Amino acid sequence: MGRGMIVAPQPEAVEAGAVVLRNGGNCVDGAIACALVQGVVDPLMCGITGFGSLQIYLPSKGVHTCIDFHGKVPAAASADMWEDVIEGEARDGFGFILKGFVNDVGYQSITVPGSLKAYYEAQTGHGVLDWADVVAPAIAQAEAGFQVRPHVSYFWSEPGTMGRAPNSLRVSQNPNARKLYCDGHGVPLRAGAFVRNPDLANSLRRIAEGGADVFYTGAMADEIDADMKANGGLLSKQDLADHETVHNEPLWGEYRGLKVATNHPPGGGIMLLEMLNTLENFDLAALGHNSPEYIRVVCEAMKRATADKDAHVGDPAYVDIPVDSLTAKDYAAQMAADIRSGEVAHVTRLSVGDQGGDQGSGQAESPHTTHISVVDGDGGAVSMTHSLGMPSGMITEGLGFMYNGCMGVFDPRPGRTGSIVPGKARFSSICPTILFKDDKPCMVIGAPGGTQIAMGVLQAILNVVDFAMPMDRAVSAPRFSSTSDAIDVSNRIPNYVAAELEGQGYEVIRSYLSYGFAAVHGITIHDDGSLEGGADPGHDGMALEV
Repeated sequence: MGRGMIVAPQPEAVEAGAVVLRNGGNCVDGAIACALVQGVVDPLMCGITGFGSLQIYLPSKGVHTCIDFHGKVPAAASADMWEDVIEGEARDGFGFILKGFVNDVGYQSITVPGSLKAYYEAQTGHGVLDWADVVAPAIAQAEAGFQVRPHVSYFWSEPGTMGRAPNSLRVSQNPNARKLYCDGHGVPLRAGAFVRNPDLANSLRRIAEGGADVFYTGAMADEIDADMKANGGLLSKQDLADHETVHNEPLWGEYRGLKVATNHPPGGGIMLLEMLNTLENFDLAALGHNSPEYIRVVCEAMKRATADKDAHVGDPAYVDIPVDSLTAKDYAAQMAADIRSGEVAHVTRLSVGDQGGDQGSGQAESPHTTHISVVDGDGGAVSMTHSLGMPSGMITEGLGFMYNGCMGVFDPRPGRTGSIVPGKARFSSICPTILFKDDKPCMVIGAPGGTQIAMGVLQAILNVVDFAMPMDRAVSAPRFSSTSDAIDVSNRIPNYVAAELEGQGYEVIRSYLSYGFAAVHGITIHDDGSLEGGADPGHDGMALEV
């Protein structure tokens, strides 16, 4: 094997994946080892009870596939069960606000988890090492413990944004979570604090020995089922036993002569392709990077893709999605003509009651997610984004892992594209993507960041392709977003740029953060085979070549 590289938001997880690559594992082995360690050291971002999407490219085996493992509605749920407690919708489109945060925090917020099954299917189907050897680094990390990193500490203490529950509630409401992640006063641990999770180590050891079945149909499923019944949860053992991942070919597009492979709905790849198609009609380099006109054009493309997503994109098993129409070049050309003429798009949001001013907050990121980009020495590549959504905060006694809180994104109004239906998967902006030049990978990319994921990945791709930036600069450049009628900008977008946009009638909302709107992690593969990695500096990760 030649050289490889792995990039992710957690140094411990990157190192674990790199060691697996060094020990003869391929990109799939490295990615899954990294993912399992991510669940230990970033336990509110991801874990075995989450959801996500991964893309695998193994040219030596003739494999190019996507595995989607989105959170699905438990059988006990119903479309109208929360209709009378609706307070509104987050301005960025990432979740609905209900009284008491019943869909956001607690046992009823948990969807059927898909992450562990996807990890297991990917590694045992396409990896080269034994499953137990790939799980071993996560067991060791949970036993040895980890120090809370700055971004983890920030996230645990983050107040509720745009009406969502504060993250301090997610680490303090459940006694098992509070014991792990709070001090004696129930305050989330600060950076530098040390966390050990022997219960999680034991659960991972059981999974290393018994595979995913121990979780979905075995003794662990019985323990989960008992906890859910005791606490009014919707999830059941039958839901776990019935859960299946989705394996399919990538969703393909093209941008400036490069082939773009991304994920299908209910993932965000369709939005990424629609935006790239629209922006291909502009000479973006001539507009100038992050100039007022550049931001206007890109944001108008974002708004149109967001409106189309809200109207048309959901679980394809339940919703008829016009994929071909939304990703058609002629449709994009018409949108580009409208943008060029100055037409302003509108994004509808359900109005929200008193949220303490959060709807106007400049912090539009909902970063309960993480990402891995991997390239191995045989030309293989993996891009995987996985998440707990808005984590439920719940941990079953003795198991050590936190459950997802993905019910918060389903629409509590019956009859909508994203409405609650048993078995239905939620939409997510996650879009693990691989770009190809001359049928060889030239970029592996993805991001965490809630509804901002596709927007962050889009801008990093534009930075590399249109502005010839190296990957580290591409993921570090100031970003902006428009998933509502407003334009959100990070604190490094100059005020004089914002003022010009405001002069055109736009509401510009400035984030207090210098880095935001997803956290992009990517790898560029050059024609000579050399690799460039970029880890978004807004998080605590790194790129490591092996």
